[in-house]
Amino acid sequence: MITNSRLAALGLFDTRVPRYTSYPTAPQFNAAIGADSHRRWIAAIAPGSTVSLYVHIPFCRRLCWFCACRTQGTQKDAPVRAYLQTLQAELALLKQILPDGVELARLHWGGGTPTLLSPTMMQDLAGAIAAVAPLAEGAEFSVEIDPNEIDAARLDTLAAAGMTRASIGVQDFDPQIQQAIGRVQSYEVTRDAVAMLRARGIRSLNADILYGLPHQSRGRIADSVQKLLSLHPDRVALYGYAHVPWMARRQAMIATDSLPDPQQRLDLFETARRLFVWDGYDEIGIDHFATPQDGLGRARRRGGLRRNFQGYTDDSSEVLIGLGASAISRFPQGYTQNAAATSAHTGRIRAGEFSTARGHAFAGDDALRARIIEALMCDFRVETEELTTRFGAPRAQIDQLFAHANHQFDGLLELSETGLAIPPDLRPLTRLIARSFDAYELSKAGHSPAI
Repeated sequence: MITNSRLAALGLFDTRVPRYTSYPTAPQFNAAIGADSHRRWIAAIAPGSTVSLYVHIPFCRRLCWFCACRTQGTQKDAPVRAYLQTLQAELALLKQILPDGVELARLHWGGGTPTLLSPTMMQDLAGAIAAVAPLAEGAEFSVEIDPNEIDAARLDTLAAAGMTRASIGVQDFDPQIQQAIGRVQSYEVTRDAVAMLRARGIRSLNADILYGLPHQSRGRIADSVQKLLSLHPDRVALYGYAHVPWMARRQAMIATDSLPDPQQRLDLFETARRLFVWDGYDEIGIDHFATPQDGLGRARRRGGLRRNFQGYTDDSSEVLIGLGASAISRFPQGYTQNAAATSAHTGRIRAGEFSTARGHAFAGDDALRARIIEALMCDFRVETEELTTRFGAPRAQIDQLFAHANHQFDGLLELSETGLAIPPDLRPLTRLIARSFDAYELSKAGHSPAI
């Protein structure tokens, strides 16, 4: 049994590490990868294949203090309409070079708050996307839903456009905590939004909840989790709040002395985790839970779980194209990221060019290390035979990488002839263990706490 003091000695409570939704991580992207690379990698997509598409809507009616996403507040529709025109222009650029017959296996609208779009705006955006690449048979179309910014007309429009999955941010239902993080969203408002979604045949529902928030206690997070369970979400992301006011200035509104300490954070996570497991949810990776019937649960059981910038996924597409300011694309050749500022992104697109500002081209053993990290994050184990077969890596190289990681963690990992595994007691250290395979020098700034 690994004690909390042992976990602490191994760095759990005092080390900041990436979430490893990519490898290399976004701080390693550089300006040497630009629009030319983005264009070439799109043109190299196989004709008739399926890809995934992410559309970033960076606007919110209110800015939640806890959020570190690339967003901007607006009470007017004019900047939103102008941004949608830019998205349509970006889609037109994509259509010029996208090979014939490409369809969408996954479509996700994220933000920001996509549901601040009017029904007409939603129709226009959905139509512009369909004109470039239609949804494939059995495709998943998901939208991030703000219960405070949704109504029947907009839900009718999304359902008519083919939405199959909704993602609702909950964070916490406690009124004092909501006030402290600048996100007032009652249980009743959330419940009613879920009821409207279910009434329109939306069969799949995601929910996000946070631990490590100001004033959170074991009793309060248990109450919030139980309220969330009463809504019967199909999958839940239990994320740790990362307090980084030097990056997200709005977080300065949250009093640092109201935050739980690292050991309290672990206790909050364990309290919530046990409740989800007791209610019959499968544990998915380090921070997700899903019903056994959900796609994530099925993917975990068959070994098909993946990890991308939205977290855990069952999306098997090799290509993810990101549209909008700051959006990241993933290709077999590497990553590209659009200009972060809306004005810079708009200027480049309106000039007739993609706004790619930086990225990373895979080189050396990037793909090998990326797979090791993804396998550990998803399955808590990695098989030597897969690595030698898939990447042609010498057995000696893999053995050396595994031995180095095991040494970093005092020989506590499960190292065998078949591969490397993280024992259950050490799973809180998963991201730290993954970092031991990261060949790039990592800056601590902006990374999330290990727990």
